[in-house]
Amino acid sequence: MIRVGIVGGTGYTALELIKILLRHPDVCITTLTSRDESCPALSDVHPQLRERLDLNFSLFEINSFTEQVDFAFCCLPHAASAEIVKQLLDRGIKVVDFSADYRLNDAATFEQWYQVEHPDAARVGSVPYGIPELFRTEIKNAELVANPGCFPSSALLPLAPLLSQNLIESTPIIIDSKTGVSGAGRKPNLKFHYPECNESVAAYGVGQHRHMPEINQIIARVCNLEISATFTPHLIPMDRGILSTIYVSPKQGVDASALQNHLKDFYREETFVRVTDMLPKTKDVSHTNFCDISIAQCGDFAVIVSVLDNLIKGASGAAVQNFNIMVGLPETTGLV
Repeated sequence: MIRVGIVGGTGYTALELIKILLRHPDVCITTLTSRDESCPALSDVHPQLRERLDLNFSLFEINSFTEQVDFAFCCLPHAASAEIVKQLLDRGIKVVDFSADYRLNDAATFEQWYQVEHPDAARVGSVPYGIPELFRTEIKNAELVANPGCFPSSALLPLAPLLSQNLIESTPIIIDSKTGVSGAGRKPNLKFHYPECNESVAAYGVGQHRHMPEINQIIARVCNLEISATFTPHLIPMDRGILSTIYVSPKQGVDASALQNHLKDFYREETFVRVTDMLPKTKDVSHTNFCDISIAQCGDFAVIVSVLDNLIKGASGAAVQNFNIMVGLPETTGLV
């Protein structure tokens, strides 16, 4: 059994991670940390796990933590995560990091968009990006993997194969995404309270969302192509899920049907990406590690519809997929 520790275990993605790992046949969760000095029981923070895992949270202490684990998932906020991750790597512990700290190509871009000095700048740009369908080879031999953002996953999975084969123009690319409220995390915030967001749809982060450089830079890594996608997220009054509607211009002589067939061929051997003939909806993938994609023609544009569960394929499911690859287990273990 592989002993696993979770750093920062109180949030929604940590809850989903724990639920997946509890059904994983090769994993034993040995320790959970929180920044709450009262060190509550897991079942008090996540009542869904009552009588499923008898652990209390503890404060992170590097010696105690590394004595109990072979592998770590770090679920801390941006910037706070890297400070812990570098300590774990120095002790020989492999890590999947949920934050944005290692996703971008350089520390300067990170500091521009996150407005904080990077605690481990030397590693930025050399860490594999955790979409296995695109970066499996790099992930396999990695000590650290940067788990992807949920919005970028929904956009990169359809866009990267099409751009890499020069089937669509690099501009314009318009990504219009809707997400459930859990994407904002568990920390209380007025605009995510029920009376504020129920029966309302709101755009946010227009022109300044932190996932824009992530999408653009990862496309550059995969395709060796510079793009500047227009990305606008919207908050939808539902618990979970992402639906991204992506508008692209096919190259001359290419239509939506040809794009769809290319994606079917590209993902033919991939368990967790399904290219469908019917336009998908978020309920098709809720509580699963699948991303469903379909493409329709609309005048001169091809319209890509991509859906995933932001807490699973957009976070914890992808993390376990990466973990399985890093430790040499079948990629689907614990996920199907």
